[in-house]
Amino acid sequence: MNYRPSPFAGLPPVTKNLLIINALFLLAAWVLRNTFGIDLNHFLGLYFPLSENFHPAQFGTYMFMHADFMHLFFNMFALFMFGRVLEVYWGPKKFILYYIITGVGAAVIQLGFKYIDYSNAISVLTDEQIAIVFEQGAQALREWKNFTNPDMAKFNMVLNSSMVGASGAVFGILLAFGMLFPNTELMLLFPPIPIKAKYFVIIYGVAELFMGVANFSFDNVAHWAHLGGMIFGFILIKYWDKKGI
Repeated sequence: MNYRPSPFAGLPPVTKNLLIINALFLLAAWVLRNTFGIDLNHFLGLYFPLSENFHPAQFGTYMFMHADFMHLFFNMFALFMFGRVLEVYWGPKKFILYYIITGVGAAVIQLGFKYIDYSNAISVLTDEQIAIVFEQGAQALREWKNFTNPDMAKFNMVLNSSMVGASGAVFGILLAFGMLFPNTELMLLFPPIPIKAKYFVIIYGVAELFMGVANFSFDNVAHWAHLGGMIFGFILIKYWDKKGI
């Protein structure tokens, strides 16, 4: 009988369990949606605090939910590649603390910029239009509908659309890898050239800043959450260095 080692063999425990948990959540979301018509992302994704769908626990649960398989794959691939190195370097307790703090921090930053969008949206709406969105908007999105008035539709998306994904924590991991192993060479896929980790992180950070500021109408990626994960990661690493932790 040929022995085939587990694909998770040799992975440190936190990284391994995060990979498994995220995959199980996606599987559970698929089963519940296709079997019972229950949208797990609706309950565990992160909503704007003024939405009727918001719950404080979503600051933690949102980072274990993903929109689809490719969303999960790219986040988990980055976690697999860089997270295991950081976990070995820091140890499991420090690594999971970093992961959670950057994930929650990413949510805080994203919601902060979402509040700006919220304020801008209500400034062009009447009190009656705002009330209609609060009363009917969440149900409309659950039915894959939105308002024909573009300002009301935009306000409804700010108020009642959710954020899911481990991207904030993953970008925190990328930042940490670039800071701790700055001269490690990474091989890009497109284009297939080597690049030092520190330059890779800088380019990625600048790109996310540009996309966040540009705020293209066709772009539904939470760029400010990505930057938020990096910002909180940078602060946490500097704090640990200062305290000698």
